[in-house]
Amino acid sequence: MSTIATPDGTSRPNLLRRVAAASFGFAVADAGAENPTPSAPVKADTPTGDRLITKDGTSLYFKDWGSGPAIVFSHGYPLSSDAWEDQMFFLLENGYRVIAHDRRGFGRSSQPAKGYDYDTFADDLAQLVDALDLRDATFVGHSMGGGEVARYVGRHGQSRVAKVAFVSSVTPFLLKTATNPNGAPKEVFDGFRASVQADRSQWNLDVTVPYYSFNRPGAKVSEGLRRDYWRQGQATGVLAAYHALGAFSETDFREDLKKITVPTLVVHGSDDQIVPLEISAKLTAALIPQAKLVVYDGGSHGLLHVDKDRLNADLLAFLRT
Repeated sequence: MSTIATPDGTSRPNLLRRVAAASFGFAVADAGAENPTPSAPVKADTPTGDRLITKDGTSLYFKDWGSGPAIVFSHGYPLSSDAWEDQMFFLLENGYRVIAHDRRGFGRSSQPAKGYDYDTFADDLAQLVDALDLRDATFVGHSMGGGEVARYVGRHGQSRVAKVAFVSSVTPFLLKTATNPNGAPKEVFDGFRASVQADRSQWNLDVTVPYYSFNRPGAKVSEGLRRDYWRQGQATGVLAAYHALGAFSETDFREDLKKITVPTLVVHGSDDQIVPLEISAKLTAALIPQAKLVVYDGGSHGLLHVDKDRLNADLLAFLRT
């Protein structure tokens, strides 16, 4: 469980010690200087507050709220665990323990020079799940995060998995190849990478229009939602922003999905302009024996917010079955 922290990351106990030291003046400071207490090194795989140091030294930020059955959320590109706030708050209020992390290079996690591939993403997730000793957990992935959940099962099995949910997921395989003729051409994703290099800030703002289907007749545009997407996207490091595009477009998750035998919910919007329904959710559900496909008529890629009430209700019903 997370320790309450101040905005600058200082834990409340440490903050109180600082206040106490200041109250007692220089005598306390001098005494501390004469008898310094060395800081204990942070051990890999041991969560401290809202941080986990992975085996390769990457610092992962995570949220861990509540008690009860555990739900693990994996966020989409180029966002962070903040993208799940509507679902986490709702399910927390309904008696669940909710956990979400910022993927390496994203949000408040550190930005290493390497590791922006799905094997590493899945191994990072596994280290967090093991460190928190989560059991019988439900794993929920949105967009890019769906691939993370699939690869987690593919590499680490289902010993800690009770159920799985994919929301607007990139699975099973987005890239057009000889064995995947209906995928998107590589040139599409090359264009995305070019946009990251040309003007990432503007691209993160522009993409919100099709992402939430704000370009459709009668759409109720939320400038706040657009700005929040931009905020999260800009907090992600440029290496993650660039290399993750190749990871989620060129990784084949078909064999990973075949290993999922637990009850699975697949939710997708029929008007998803980022990850089209026909090349994603329909194929994902067909590869998983216990999958239930739910299509939101006219739904966008941004179901987490635009259709949050319906999605929250569907997730809760799925968890309770």
